[in-house]
Amino acid sequence: MTRILGIDPGSQRTGVGIIDVDAAGRCAYVHCQALNLLVDTEDFPARLGKLVFDLEEVLETWRPTVVAIESVFMDKSATSALKLGHARGAAIATVVRRGLGVHEYAPRLIKQSLVGSGAADKTQVQHMVRLLLALGDRKLQADAADALAVALTHAHTSATAGRTGLASALLRRRR
Repeated sequence: MTRILGIDPGSQRTGVGIIDVDAAGRCAYVHCQALNLLVDTEDFPARLGKLVFDLEEVLETWRPTVVAIESVFMDKSATSALKLGHARGAAIATVVRRGLGVHEYAPRLIKQSLVGSGAADKTQVQHMVRLLLALGDRKLQADAADALAVALTHAHTSATAGRTGLASALLRRRR
């Protein structure tokens, strides 16, 4: 059994989603949440500190065996991308400090993997996450659903790589 932690990094909220994958490649929902990084102050370093603290708690509680994280993309501005990069760096450093492997996936690849289109919108991704993890009509917070999507993408990519015999080459490129 593999336990995958998916991370959707953000400077205000970071989504975390955890799934278990059995030897046959079946995925099961374990946990998801959005880590609210907005503290009493607008101090950005304090938000990064809260991210590290909260992520340590998630790692200790759920004990994932591998981590998948969404890569940086340019959205509104360079400043936003830089802040996102800082949040990703804090999350990656926290995970690596625990000795866990980290795999990165581009947002378009995550959407392509789940929905079939790299241009899919958030509601389509959330729908597929609920469908693939048999969550029914359960309402998922957007950042948490995105984190589950990252975890599912890693599960599917790993399974495909294993079936085709390209596991080491493909997964090595994702690290």
